[in-house]
Amino acid sequence: MRQHIILPRLNNRLEEEINNLFHSSGLPMHFNKTGNKEFTNYQRVSIIILYQRSKKSLRDFVVEFSESKWISWLGLEKIPKKSTLHDWLKLFDMQQIRSLHSKILPEKIGLTSIDGTGFDSWQRSRHYEQRALEIGDLPHMPYAKADLFIDVKTQIILDFNFITHREHDVKGAEKIFRRNKIKGIIGLGDKGYDSENLHEIARANGIVFYAPVRKMDKRGYKDQRPKGKYRRECVNLPEFYGMRWINETVNSTLKRTQIHFLRSKKCFMKKREFGWQIILYNIKRKIITENGQKETQAFFYLIVIICPFRQSIGFTSFIKSFYLMGIW
Repeated sequence: MRQHIILPRLNNRLEEEINNLFHSSGLPMHFNKTGNKEFTNYQRVSIIILYQRSKKSLRDFVVEFSESKWISWLGLEKIPKKSTLHDWLKLFDMQQIRSLHSKILPEKIGLTSIDGTGFDSWQRSRHYEQRALEIGDLPHMPYAKADLFIDVKTQIILDFNFITHREHDVKGAEKIFRRNKIKGIIGLGDKGYDSENLHEIARANGIVFYAPVRKMDKRGYKDQRPKGKYRRECVNLPEFYGMRWINETVNSTLKRTQIHFLRSKKCFMKKREFGWQIILYNIKRKIITENGQKETQAFFYLIVIICPFRQSIGFTSFIKSFYLMGIW
């Protein structure tokens, strides 16, 4: 009688990354040890990430999810309903979402960049928008702004600041730099981040920050230097400052592939929705970068051996002799 040993194997890279994320997060399988145990936290986190990837409403996602293979992959004994999934979105607060986000960051970080961008937090029909303009003014459309702090090499989002009102870029960058725990890195920003106070906060938290100096007042002297030690150092920017534009690529990728608009109505739910979208984006970037590293590791050797031989041997027999010896 033969004995077969079945090794644990995950079905795809997304499931593998979600599995690694959950085990590194330190979350328990159940928050309540004596409560209902129909679903585990691993299943909740996986389904929430799949819901954010689907870009569909809760009702449509539940119908599509019931027909997918993820039910058997996750070991579900029961399919969650729309209200159940909505309760799971309220279950994880921003502290837990940021803790999950911190587990996907790359190990080596050297060059970083920061930039702000806006998102539509409510989607309405363009057709009825034009019809309503014929009658009168439209109500104000809610606005959301995000500051993204990225790693230039991998394009992974290291940290983010999300607000539902308008705010200066410097204030969002100050919050991100104060939370920074990565030392010995270089940060890049545009003219909107030209602030001596921001430079001081960045230096105190291990970031050498570069931002172009804004144009001086016309009433000032031509030879007037900008105020502040670190601002004067940014008059001549380094050669690698052009890498800052990669942040624009990340902003464009988020809007084109994931966040067309925010579906949530309340402010605290908008922040959580955006946080889950950042986790999904980083998982996708991690899969892409790891696949790219594996492809670059594939290489070929070309060995050219030149040696004299007689014409009586023949070229075909000469190649066969090399093949038999294992050289060819």
